[in-house]
Amino acid sequence: MPRTRVVLDREIDGAVPVLDWLETLPAKVREKTFFRIQRLAEFGHELRRPEADLLRDGIHELRIGMRGQNYRVLYFLHESVAAVLAHGLVKEARVPPQEIDRALARRAKFEANPARHTHTGGL
Repeated sequence: MPRTRVVLDREIDGAVPVLDWLETLPAKVREKTFFRIQRLAEFGHELRRPEADLLRDGIHELRIGMRGQNYRVLYFLHESVAAVLAHGLVKEARVPPQEIDRALARRAKFEANPARHTHTGGL
């Protein structure tokens, strides 16, 4: 049984950024991303490099690499029992600061009303 509940952030309009992003990925990358998400559920805040890393201000990244391309899922921890997946991106040299800022904004909205911003469907 997972130690950490993984939930997906949902926008006010019902969009789920992580799901939208996952749909754009090649099948092999999507599979590898699902595996990383499972590892996050298993290890939670203890998951470290090369699988995950802290970026800044409580925003973490799941790290997925395939064929020289770097994929990231940004997430934050909520009340130490849930990891909330904010959104995904393909990165170059580093995660752009505006992507971290976007995850911070999603965290603020989520923390203000978790029920409204939690996707209740599956991955």
